[in-house]
Amino acid sequence: MPRQVNNYSIRRKIEQEPLWKSKQPRLLSLDIELTERCNNACQHCYINRPMDDLQALSQELSTTEWQTVIHQAAELGALSVRMTGGEPLLRPDFMELYLYTRRLGIRVQLFTNARRIDTTLVDMFGRIPPGEKIEITVYGMTSHSYEAATCTPGSFEEYQQGIELLLERNIPFMVKMALLPPNIAERPTFETWQAGLPWPENPPHFIVNFNLRGRRDSANRNRLIRKLRIPAEDAAQIIISSEATRQELFQFCSHHMGPAGDLLFPCGAGQKGCVDAYGRYQPCMLLRKPGLSYDLHQGTLHEVLTTFFPGLRSMRATNSAYLQRCAVCFLHGLCEQCPAKSWSEYGTLDTPVEHLCELAHSQARLLGLLGAGEHAWEVKNWQERIRKLPTSTNMNEIE
Repeated sequence: MPRQVNNYSIRRKIEQEPLWKSKQPRLLSLDIELTERCNNACQHCYINRPMDDLQALSQELSTTEWQTVIHQAAELGALSVRMTGGEPLLRPDFMELYLYTRRLGIRVQLFTNARRIDTTLVDMFGRIPPGEKIEITVYGMTSHSYEAATCTPGSFEEYQQGIELLLERNIPFMVKMALLPPNIAERPTFETWQAGLPWPENPPHFIVNFNLRGRRDSANRNRLIRKLRIPAEDAAQIIISSEATRQELFQFCSHHMGPAGDLLFPCGAGQKGCVDAYGRYQPCMLLRKPGLSYDLHQGTLHEVLTTFFPGLRSMRATNSAYLQRCAVCFLHGLCEQCPAKSWSEYGTLDTPVEHLCELAHSQARLLGLLGAGEHAWEVKNWQERIRKLPTSTNMNEIE
């Protein structure tokens, strides 16, 4: 029997709902990019357009169109919607779209820089919680470093005000720090501050791998983003900087490592899709290749799932370097190689991304899976190496 939880939601057993009993396609979750415009001008960003970009504004979905998309997602069983951008809070109808989504029983995961969080928003979050922690990207611990990253005077003060309002009203949020040249020395300061928050993430989250422009719209910007990336060995040290992370990776590797084969989309792209600001449904937020998106002005999410994206799961790599390396490399899962990354880097779907390969190999060496100079695609006894990882399970067996 349904059970009333509070004045805005009812708890049900999902396996007893008609939708989940049927053989109709289901959408597990949906990302929606409410706008590509942003009130920051970060040079490392793979998507942002200026806040006052009138061309972008004129092409964005209207409130009614977004409500139609969200309603279709609910009909397909989506339990969560991630609202992102750009900066989603630039949309004057954000509150209307948020409330519409929550009234459908869908959790909202909000990605924001916190600069436009005000008392009206926190009052709403207090009355009708998102259902997920708000996720905030941090660009520095001082006004100097923060604004050197955002290239926007006054942004640090607004960000701080947003954080303080969330803390005052006890609205749960998590923070992640984009490590860039202006702020990388502030990493210990961030860790100390993050650990003192009411809802600390353990370990703290750092962004060390910046994606190129997915629309391939600026070769100059892409060259700059490459220069901002942290060297692979240093990035691996940051990722595996705590014993907790090391143990998590041991557990992950023991269950999810192995060669990817030649299938391009083993991730099941399409079942968890993304609708961009202009109404195009994409396999994920990063993959913006023409021909691999579906214009929702011409159809519905149901049609996407039944007629357009099923073919993705049968697409196979043909690039010889991919077949000789990625397809037989056991670091699949640890490595972020995917069609979206290949597309943004090279304009293909199956070219190995060198910096991702270097990062995965650096992590594997720190975990003891590879020796110096070894290439994972040449390793034949990878199952044995994974079995020897000191996971909590086999540590108990040793004891």
